[in-house]
Amino acid sequence: MKSMRIVGAIAAACLVGCLASAVPARGATILKNICRVKGQEENTLQGLGIVVGLKGSGDGASFLPTLRSLSKVMTVMGEPLGKAGLTDVKDAKNVALVTVTATIPAGGARQGDKIDCVVSSVGAAKSLVGGRLFLTALIGPDRNNPRIYAFAEGAITLDDTAIPTNGRVFKGCRLEDDFFNAFTKEGKITLVLDRNHADFQVAQDVADLINSQLSFQSSSSTLAKAINQVNVEVLIPQQYRDEPVSFVSQVLGLTMPEPQTGARVVINERSGSIVIGGNVEIGAVVVTHKNLVIETGNQAAAATPGRGFVPLDPSDTSKARLKSLIEALNALRVPTPDVIDIIKGLDRNGKLHAQLIIE
Repeated sequence: MKSMRIVGAIAAACLVGCLASAVPARGATILKNICRVKGQEENTLQGLGIVVGLKGSGDGASFLPTLRSLSKVMTVMGEPLGKAGLTDVKDAKNVALVTVTATIPAGGARQGDKIDCVVSSVGAAKSLVGGRLFLTALIGPDRNNPRIYAFAEGAITLDDTAIPTNGRVFKGCRLEDDFFNAFTKEGKITLVLDRNHADFQVAQDVADLINSQLSFQSSSSTLAKAINQVNVEVLIPQQYRDEPVSFVSQVLGLTMPEPQTGARVVINERSGSIVIGGNVEIGAVVVTHKNLVIETGNQAAAATPGRGFVPLDPSDTSKARLKSLIEALNALRVPTPDVIDIIKGLDRNGKLHAQLIIE
């Protein structure tokens, strides 16, 4: 009887939620909130260097690449090794071989700018505490045409004391050359939808929005074309050829209705958070979980005649909503792990009409 009373409460609460909820009004956003211009993305500079000044926690003689790197540095600095070769530095336990990376922001960087760089041990070093990165050249991401864009050096600070082999040099990377990606190519720009809005319909909506702007039209040709669910190619109008920045700023500032992407349910099991779209639908199904029996839809109610269950959707004028079911479960103080298990069950049964993302 207790189980039946719980079912009745859940179904009734869901019924009220379904019938009382109206279709939410669509909001609006601007294009720059859902896409970027191709060429405006972060880039990584990389290099291989050595850290000196360690308190006996370096690589030592057990890691030959470090000894070779130290030998090369000494040679460049005017102190080549003698006939003994690497044996001259085999006891140098205060040196460690490291990778050095620096991230150029999406907007690029100018010569003289200083940015942080991350240092990570690649050898047998136990800790980089107290060390200092020796001057290290950093090359760009184009491996077919290596080019030095910056030099890095400075004292190392640990981000996490629990991981002493990783550190950071604050403002330790100095740009020696400008680094900017071109955002126009052959008189065109390409808009790249972010991964949460990548969708064929959204891409087409963006193209239609741009084509509808009379201020951009200089001929009968179509300016924007959706290439796929991610990229929208836009021809720069003749009147903006000498002012591409002005054109891009106007395009990214266009207002459009909030994009309607596929329904999603995102669950973070560590924090217990559940994020659902307001209109995520669930199909007719019976879920038995511990002391709960949950029925949704006309089919489920019809399969159990005379049991007194209130169906989730008796009139069939609207679909059952996951949001209403979750609200009812929360009202009955069903633990979050149990709610998550129920959602997973709905998904496995094909009754969750949305993409389930587990983080």
